[in-house]
Amino acid sequence: MMAGATALIAGRGALPAHLARALAASGKPFLIAEVEGFAMENPDGLPVRRFALERLALLFDHLHETGVTRVVMAGAVTRPRLDPERIDPRTAQLLPRIVPALAQGDDATLRAVIALFEEEGFAVVGAEAVAPDLLPPPGVLTHAQPSPADERDAARAAQIVAALGAADVGQGAVVAQGLCLAVEALPGTDAMLAWVAEVAGACRPDPKGARGVVCKAPKPGQDRRVDLPAIGPATVEAAARAGLAGIVVEAGGVLLLDPAETVARADRAGLFLWVRTP
Repeated sequence: MMAGATALIAGRGALPAHLARALAASGKPFLIAEVEGFAMENPDGLPVRRFALERLALLFDHLHETGVTRVVMAGAVTRPRLDPERIDPRTAQLLPRIVPALAQGDDATLRAVIALFEEEGFAVVGAEAVAPDLLPPPGVLTHAQPSPADERDAARAAQIVAALGAADVGQGAVVAQGLCLAVEALPGTDAMLAWVAEVAGACRPDPKGARGVVCKAPKPGQDRRVDLPAIGPATVEAAARAGLAGIVVEAGGVLLLDPAETVARADRAGLFLWVRTP
């Protein structure tokens, strides 16, 4: 038993491994519970316990038995299809809370899941509670600086992202010369930037004008303990392939994975990385 342990409820992506490293460095006990079907990136070969959402009550039992008191939700999980044949009797009692939320969207689903964990006595905290260095300070972190045209594109992109978030659609947009080239939807940021690189980049009115920016921000009013957007080295590479001038993220609302490497890659690519105060 690990009294006072933290459980990382892990989905896809690099964030769970980053948080696991931070917990290991702090010497605090932790375990990783990975949502079945949403494998995390696990370059360190960390031990992982997989669980099915149809057996959520059994996960609660395991966390209590292990001494977990704190939970961090990290990584991407899309709304799953529940298999009725796999649902255990106790989890079946939770379905009237979960199923309606699934139909309402990501935010409603996350709020319902958080409530279930809290009712079980677990404290649900954000990723920054485990690794505060993942929230970058405001300002431009790179040698390259945004031009006045880039600043206008950033402001326009932030407006679009706010509208997307209010509709529970996505957390990112690409704007060049005042025009929206792409918005983030279910396929995610990488797919959005690939679309700009392959198709939408040709829609810039002036080939010699501002190259554009990708903006990332949380949804208005979302519970920031979960589903904060994140960028990292791969985002820089994708933005460079898309021919953009830089990356803009909302201060206090976007996680920066592997900060030193992300900034170094942006510098090598000649991109700016701007942590913008709304």
